[in-house]
Amino acid sequence: MPLIPEEPQIHESAQGPRATPASGRTAPTPRPVPGPRPAAPSRPGRPGPQRPTPPVQRTPRDVAPAKPGPSGPAAPAAVAGPQIQLIPASAEGALDAAEEAVDLLLDSGRAPGDVLVITTGAQHPWAEHELSFGEASYWAQHDAGDDVFYTDAAIASRAASRPVVVVAVNGGPASAAGTVLPLAHSRAGALLIVCGDPQQINGVLGAGV
Repeated sequence: MPLIPEEPQIHESAQGPRATPASGRTAPTPRPVPGPRPAAPSRPGRPGPQRPTPPVQRTPRDVAPAKPGPSGPAAPAAVAGPQIQLIPASAEGALDAAEEAVDLLLDSGRAPGDVLVITTGAQHPWAEHELSFGEASYWAQHDAGDDVFYTDAAIASRAASRPVVVVAVNGGPASAAGTVLPLAHSRAGALLIVCGDPQQINGVLGAGV
């Protein structure tokens, strides 16, 4: 009877990787490798009154440099005024809307000393508190220029220009908005944000600015 050659035995250690786990054993699930954690954002400025979360800061349009004419030196470029952003709000909600605008400005990297807030009606609580210590202390903080400064229509003309001015049309005399808005426009270097009734604001800014 002829001999049948034995098949060579393949030891388990020589086999390749298994496509499926052995019966009765569960293949371990690979764990995801955690990526770097984002750093927590820091808030500029010294701590002040707690404000709600905030609208979108918009940068002013760049002024194109003047092009030289066909003959002679270039004419000076026209100076552009600040960009105006209107946030619709009732008289009762205008101050809250202004606070939200300030929060967004600070969260987006704007320095606190860049911002001036003017109210047409009741003073902001910060201004009331600081004025209780006397006008000298109050205006000294304005002159230091290292924090958001709050003022109202009655004394806003004393405030210096800042890159951003926020106006809360939160009541006051009927003439208050007509006085404060042109003043705020002249004090704003890059951006003027006005919180209030759009029809009233457009009527004043359209005629007086």
